[in-house]
Amino acid sequence: MTIKDHFKITSKLAYPVVLSQLGQVMVGVADSMMVGQLGAVPLAAASLANSIFFVLLMFGMGVSMGITPLVSIAEGKGKSIRIGRLFQHGLWINLSTALVLTIIILGLSQGLSHLNQPEIVVKEAIPYLFIITASLFPFMIFQTFKQFAEGLSQTRQAMYVTIFCNLVNVFLNWVLIFGKLGAPEMGLIGAGLATLISRILMPIMIGWYVMKSSRYKNFQLTLGLTKMSFPMINRILKIGIPTGFQYIFEVSAFGSAAIMMGWIGVNALAGHQIALNLASISYMMAAGLSTAGMIRVSNQIGKNNFKAMREAGMVVFAMVLIFMAVTAVIFIAGRNFLPTFYIDDPEVIATSATLLIIAGMFQLSDGVQVAGLGVLRGMEDVKFPTIITLIAYWVLGLPLGYFLAFEMGLAEKGIWYGLLIGLSITAIVLFYRFHKLSRKAILEKGINP
Repeated sequence: MTIKDHFKITSKLAYPVVLSQLGQVMVGVADSMMVGQLGAVPLAAASLANSIFFVLLMFGMGVSMGITPLVSIAEGKGKSIRIGRLFQHGLWINLSTALVLTIIILGLSQGLSHLNQPEIVVKEAIPYLFIITASLFPFMIFQTFKQFAEGLSQTRQAMYVTIFCNLVNVFLNWVLIFGKLGAPEMGLIGAGLATLISRILMPIMIGWYVMKSSRYKNFQLTLGLTKMSFPMINRILKIGIPTGFQYIFEVSAFGSAAIMMGWIGVNALAGHQIALNLASISYMMAAGLSTAGMIRVSNQIGKNNFKAMREAGMVVFAMVLIFMAVTAVIFIAGRNFLPTFYIDDPEVIATSATLLIIAGMFQLSDGVQVAGLGVLRGMEDVKFPTIITLIAYWVLGLPLGYFLAFEMGLAEKGIWYGLLIGLSITAIVLFYRFHKLSRKAILEKGINP
């Protein structure tokens, strides 16, 4: 297989995942854009609530990803019954995860008033947080079907569902936030309800398709608790839990940055939310490429083709670098224009524009590190990357951001410079890790890499 073949196969596999991931984050983007029309306080409240919810949502997403590489390896080996059992076990793991995360969020919500945030922001954030937390259960059920199908290299189904439900969310935002078509004007609460309804629709649609489609009959899918295997649960969790913590360490660093922004002021917090919202779009699209890399790498391992596994991983790194270079140019060139989609406050726009320059600077690092996490996950290498993300963000990046912001007087820029350093360290280490492990796997087979 040539490098050109790898690009072609990975692109075909990746584009539905990229669009699906983009659809996930666009729910938050649509909420922020439309809530931003209500003013800086509702936008800051959404930022505060999402800084908590999104961290735990991403942990749940990470846990669900434990299914995908194992399904992909099993497909490479032709073990259809094992694939069905992985789906069953993954479903109950994900439901249990949703329950635990819901309890954690409800507990954390009681402490929002102690985070030194503006009182009016906290008052609006709490009911919004409760509503979007209710979407965890349907979201995790959707993730089960999505990760199962993606492990089989069937990525378009989740894409169609996600895009459709995202459109439903935007429509319901318009109706419920602004009181259209006879509905009451609900403001931020309306945005939360729109998100909840659209996420309930997602598992209904994809679940109906997967359970009825003839292409999945050979896997004997079941939703029950019969014949549960603790070794299989352990195998999924050994990938899923570290993956969840990888997401937590990165996303919580940005969430903690939001809390520090609140110490600076409402405008800094709102500006941070806009810049982070835009950066999350490119991040989630890069995460789609990362998922494609994970599938390609794990499938080639299942086929015992380690040379193709290494090539597939390196192609993903190249693809994500090209994509993130383009987004870096867009962020820097459009720094004064892009925030106007969210709000018309000149001070918030100016703050966002400054942060978008830094966001443009860390696009390449962000892309490489998320690609590295994906391809290493495909090799079932998750513990070392998890430790690296912890050190890069919480030992180096975030403390340095605090120092630059409050001790050196760089304010919001200092916080983001610290995060930039954390991303860059992670990217370098993870790329080298994949290079080292993939080369070692090939040499053990006696193949010249």
